[in-house]
Formats: sequence, C-alpha cells, structure tokens
Amino acid sequence: MSEKIVDYKTGVVEDFPEENIVMPLYGKGFENLGKDGMPIQVNFPEYGPDELLVRHDAVGLCFSDIKIIKQGEEHARIYRTMADNPVVMGHEVTMTIVGIGENLKDEYKLGDRFIMQSDIYVNGIGYAYGYEIQGGMSLFNVIDKRILEGDGGNYLIPVQPDTGYAESALTEPWACVIAAYGLSYRSGLKPDGIAWVIGTPAAEKESYTIGAGFDADAHPSKLLMTNVPETFASWLKAQAAELGIEVVEVADVANPPEEKIDDIIVLGADADTVETVSPHLAKFGILAVIAEKPFERRVNVDIGSVHYERWVYVGGGDEDVAKAYSDVPVRSELHPEGRAWFVGAGGAMGRMHVQRAIEMENGPKTIVCTEVSDLRLQDLMDSFGADAEERGVELICLNVRADNYKDAMAEFKASGGFDDIIVMAPVPPVIADAATYVAPQGVMNVFAGVVRGTTIELDLSEVYSKNVRWIGHSGSSIEDLTTMLHSAESGKLSPNRAVAAVGSLNALRDGLQAVHDATFPGKVVIFPHIKELPLTPIWELKEKMPTVYAKLKNGREWTPEAEEEFLTLMLQ
Repeated sequence: MSEKIVDYKTGVVEDFPEENIVMPLYGKGFENLGKDGMPIQVNFPEYGPDELLVRHDAVGLCFSDIKIIKQGEEHARIYRTMADNPVVMGHEVTMTIVGIGENLKDEYKLGDRFIMQSDIYVNGIGYAYGYEIQGGMSLFNVIDKRILEGDGGNYLIPVQPDTGYAESALTEPWACVIAAYGLSYRSGLKPDGIAWVIGTPAAEKESYTIGAGFDADAHPSKLLMTNVPETFASWLKAQAAELGIEVVEVADVANPPEEKIDDIIVLGADADTVETVSPHLAKFGILAVIAEKPFERRVNVDIGSVHYERWVYVGGGDEDVAKAYSDVPVRSELHPEGRAWFVGAGGAMGRMHVQRAIEMENGPKTIVCTEVSDLRLQDLMDSFGADAEERGVELICLNVRADNYKDAMAEFKASGGFDDIIVMAPVPPVIADAATYVAPQGVMNVFAGVVRGTTIELDLSEVYSKNVRWIGHSGSSIEDLTTMLHSAESGKLSPNRAVAAVGSLNALRDGLQAVHDATFPGKVVIFPHIKELPLTPIWELKEKMPTVYAKLKNGREWTPEAEEEFLTLMLQ
C-alpha cells in the first residue's frame, strides 16, 4: 500500500481547505444542476461538540438521483424551496471521520469509516441523506444528531479499514436488492387495525365467517361495514360487541371515513368496487377479494402504491375470509429451481438482481434477461455467463426489439410462464404486459418505482384462481444494509462487479446524464477527492491508466487492487 493511501486512510488532515465543494440542484431539470453544470465552492462546514466532520470518499450515482432532478420540489422527500436552499444529492456514499466533536471523542476516532442508511427519520419526519441533508456529491459534511440519534438509532454503519471505497458505497443499492427478496406480509387481519367489509352484487354466498384474526386472540379495533349480507353482518356485529370493536356503517363506498384502512374485504368479484375502495388502503394495507367467479373485466390497480405503500391483493373462494390471507402466504424470495424473468435486466440494478439470482444457493434454474440494448445484453452474458454455466443455470438474454422476441416469449407463456418476474423498468405498459406471464403461485416483484397513483390493468381473478401475487419495494433498512456490508466484506457478494465508470466531482453532470440515458451497463462511481477526471468507463483505463487496468479482474471488473492503484495516481 502506497504512503499516499496510508496517509489518506488515517483521516488526519493537516490543512483543511478554506471552502467546501458541492454540486447543488436548484430545481427541476438538468439546467438547474450546479453552476453551468459544474460544482460550486461554499463555506467550509463547522461542527459542534456533538457532531462529526466527515470526508466523502466515494459516491454511487443512482436513478433515484435522476428522479430528484426530474421532479424537483415535487419529489416526496423534498420539503423546501430549492432555488433558495438547493439539494446536494448522493445517498450511495461511503465516508471517513476527519473531525470529532468534543463530546464524541470517546466514541469515535479519526479514520473511522462508515456507510449510511440514508432514510433518516426524527420524530417520524424524513431527513434523508442526499435529499434533506446534504449528500455525498460534496467533499465534506457534518454528521449531526439527526443521524446519530434518529428514530432508528445511529444511522452510521461501520466499515472495515480494508474494504474498498467503491465497494462500500455500492452496498446501499445492493442492500435494496437484497431487501426486495426479504419482504414480509401479514397472513391475517391487522390486530388493532381498521377493517372494512363490503358486500357487492357479485357476492356468491349468503354466509361468511372470519375463522382467525377476529376473536379474543387478535382483532381489529374498528370495523366498517357496507352492504354486508344479512347473516354475515349479524355475525360480525355480535363478534364486535363481544370484543369491544367499534362498528361504523358506511352507506356509500365512495364516501368512507377519512382514515386509511388496513384491511378491505370485498365480497364478490366487482371491479368497480375494488377500484373505488383501493385508494383508501393504508401503508402495508391488504385488499382481499372473496370470490370464485372471475372478474368481468381487468381491474385498474395502483401499481405505484403496490411498490411504495407495500399494498398487496389476496383472494379466495372459501366462506372463511381468513383463508384468503393464510392459505397462500405471500412469497418474496425467488422460487427454488424455478424460472425467473428480469425485465430491464441490463441496467445497474438489473445486473445486481441477475448476479444475486445466479450466485444464490438453490436459486432459479432458468433466468431470462430482457433489454432494449444488445450491448447491455452482451455485457450481461460476458459478465455472468460463465458463472451461470458453472452453477447449472440456463441464462437467456433477449432483446425486446429483436425479431425472435415475441415467439420466444410466447413459448415461455405456453409452457407455464414464470415463477418470478422482477421488473426494473418503471414503464406501466411494460409492467402490465409482464403480469400476463406470471405462472400459477408465481410472484411479480415491481422493483422499479412508478409514481403513486399510476394504475395498470390486471386480471385480479388470478389472485384466487392462480394464487398469483404482485408485490414491490426498492428501499432498505439499517439491518439490510448491515447484512449486505457483511456479505461484501466476507466475499459472499461483490459490489465491485457493478462498477462501470469513474470520475471526479467535475464529472458529476456527465455521470448523472449517463445514468439518465442508461449509457453504461453498470454503476457510475464518483471519487470526490481525486484530481480532475472526466467520466471514464473502466474499459478505457487500458489506454488512460494502464497500471490500473492491469489490476482489473479479466480486464472488466473493478477490484480493491485496481482502486488502490487508481487512488495512488489520482488523490489530490
């Protein structure tokens, strides 16, 4: 290890610069990024006795950053006037402590390294890093009590001294991938929640019951009722009286009470009713359809809320409503030895999903990757084809614009469809089309976030006729991030395989534009403290930095050795 790297890792800074450098976003659109597209100088941050001064060592660029650029102040995590108080993005960040407040000197030391769970909450209010709090697209920052003592405790997660900077920065997106396969859903009515039972003209039975979750062991605290068949209504009211459950009669499904509903139970396959009441679901809400006959038409489902609010639709034909929840638990992990389809697989996140599916124990035996770019598909095959073959996994890459695409997909549908479909493309028609390929008891996981309120037409009958489930999520918790960091540091998973291009702070605009344009089959990583370097694909290092290129794995994968050589050449 070079003397320059050793000195850098100590966290000891002999002379701090007089000014910090940041890349501000003043509003919606790339034209509002920086000054003439470049970072600016601001006052150097001061830190207090209960705060830390950190150096940002590497930051990964994410499509979530592009959402901020596209939406500006309309973004759900931005609560201020950006023209006066611009956002400094960068949540995929790794940092080193270079200054310690007097009251924290027993807990931290110079050179301590951390990544961060960026979803920071204080008293239930979000202060996400790279959104409300200045993020990694800057040289230095102050870590205050919001981060050290938030609702989730300390949002900093320690990094081992020898872990790579790009490697640790990219554990954040990797944690989101890991979390997508660990989603859990209720298998019964929410205890102490609000339930709404709705009868429709399509109801097929006179008598229903709720065999679990509506008794002394567990039950809602409030029950709404609309047009419930008389026998079932009498049973519900008797149970509610015995259990002390508040009962409210709702005459019109279009005018329920203002509070959000945890469980909505629709008796009968009535599309109009489902579409009317679904928007009233609470976060983590469940809509259960009790029916045997199919819906007469496809139902408009808010797929944005399936992703962001974690809504789920279940169903069943038994008169016991509880069985619609419990008979087929919602699965989020890939089906063992099944068939999986990754839609939009060639992007940075898609590659991570594919890599995980290939490397996991007892994973799918057939993996289909679809994309619009032959370059990305070839890179997928070049990167993971040998690994797939070694593990006995059939890896198939298809361009959706190719002549053979429709015929190939028709064969998959005719032979039963896919046990798992993971969608990385935030395009409603693409999501709706993918849903038609889900196999019986299969799962479609909408990883790409589309705006809440975005609806697609789905055959809702499939939740009880085929036990299909549609789920979605792309965030992560502190625990997810800690787990992923451990996987990286133990060699179980390699975030470095995702690195596609590198650059300095001055390359930020080009890097973000590359993310927007899906230029690279992988991640762009910015190193804030290096000398000026244009956005550089790692394969171009062969000519520009041959000593770094020589330390890449197979001439295409970032490694700790390549990063050390890179920093030896490029650190300020």
